[in-house]
Amino acid sequence: MTGAIEVMRAGALTTVQDAGRVGWAHLGVPRAGALDSPARRLANRLVGNPADAAVLETTVTGCAVRPSRSVVAVVGGAGCRVTVDGRPVAWGAAVHVPAGAVIDAGPAERGLRSYLAFGGGLVPEPVLGSRSADLLSGLGPTPLRDGDVVPLGVSACPVVPVPDTVPWPAAPTELVLPVQLGPRHSWFTERALRTLATAVYRVSPHSNRIGLRTEGPALERAREGELPSEGMVLGAIQVPPDGRPVVFLNDHPTTGGYPVVGVVHETALAGAAQAVPGTRVRFVSAG
Repeated sequence: MTGAIEVMRAGALTTVQDAGRVGWAHLGVPRAGALDSPARRLANRLVGNPADAAVLETTVTGCAVRPSRSVVAVVGGAGCRVTVDGRPVAWGAAVHVPAGAVIDAGPAERGLRSYLAFGGGLVPEPVLGSRSADLLSGLGPTPLRDGDVVPLGVSACPVVPVPDTVPWPAAPTELVLPVQLGPRHSWFTERALRTLATAVYRVSPHSNRIGLRTEGPALERAREGELPSEGMVLGAIQVPPDGRPVVFLNDHPTTGGYPVVGVVHETALAGAAQAVPGTRVRFVSAG
């Protein structure tokens, strides 16, 4: 049976996200998709969905929605208080939400972004093969507002599963990012490269889905001037004029002119989705 969810409380920033738009960078289209991919996959598994089904990604303040049909739901990712019609239910496990009841994912208590998965997945109209909201290009569903309605797909798991206790990764107390130097590390001094490998940075409150901004020592340039725009990849560590590294996340631009000192492999980026402002960041050699 199909149905929909109605947004009762949108929160600071709640978006629909799936695995993203892979393969369109040559046309200037960013990847988008859930920042914490492991959390998205696990939430979908617990409600019987394919791993790439679309979910809700909340930011800091959570959200509340009301399904028009009975549905199995999971709230995972950042730890938070979860209620159904005001009654506390399990975080990180499959719960039954009756038709017309309100499931509320409260403010994040550990981490930044919670994920709400529903049996059948969310099925807004796909754009270039993805249902993800892209905050940079504006493709896909817009960030949710109170009163918005998002369609639900057909559930492949009509029977409520027994809530299992599964391990969810904790929000990092220190974010360790393995770095492969290049392609423009020669634009920086040897001292700057040592600084990158040894200094402690902190997550800036100005971070967002486009990039993890850092606070800490500036990286000294060996060359002046700027590059012509060139392609950018997920995990690229771009260094703007202030010298503080910025790690590109899912909504990053596909081109840029500031030099990229190194790249963090995407498998190491899930922690960046949950690293609160002030979290220590260390860049280490990827080997």
